[in-house]
Amino acid sequence: MPRAASPPTPAELEILEVLWPLGSATVREVHDALQAERQTGYTTILKLMQIMVGKRLLTRDESERSHRYAPAVAREAVQRTLLGDLIDRAFRGSTSALVMQALSRRRASADELTEIRALIDSMDEEGEP
Repeated sequence: MPRAASPPTPAELEILEVLWPLGSATVREVHDALQAERQTGYTTILKLMQIMVGKRLLTRDESERSHRYAPAVAREAVQRTLLGDLIDRAFRGSTSALVMQALSRRRASADELTEIRALIDSMDEEGEP
């Protein structure tokens, strides 16, 4: 998937969160899904989605009467971009500070801790950061 020109705004991220599991949807479908959380105008969603096409966050299929929009970026790529920005800005580039803060803020489940340990072990074996 092509890389986005810039990270999504919080409102754009909400739209992506609707589209990632669906694959593609019309503006009406996205609008209806977002209405469950908060009142947002249809034209606001339409404009945001048009902007997102320009930012290469979404693609638009115009072959049908109701245009279908699909994510142009993977969830993992967006998460990496946002996380990298957070590490740089809030933690002065320190991954360990981020991890320590995250784990002290919210208790990880036993399964999550097992996954974290396995990731750390595999990184130690590979010798990669």
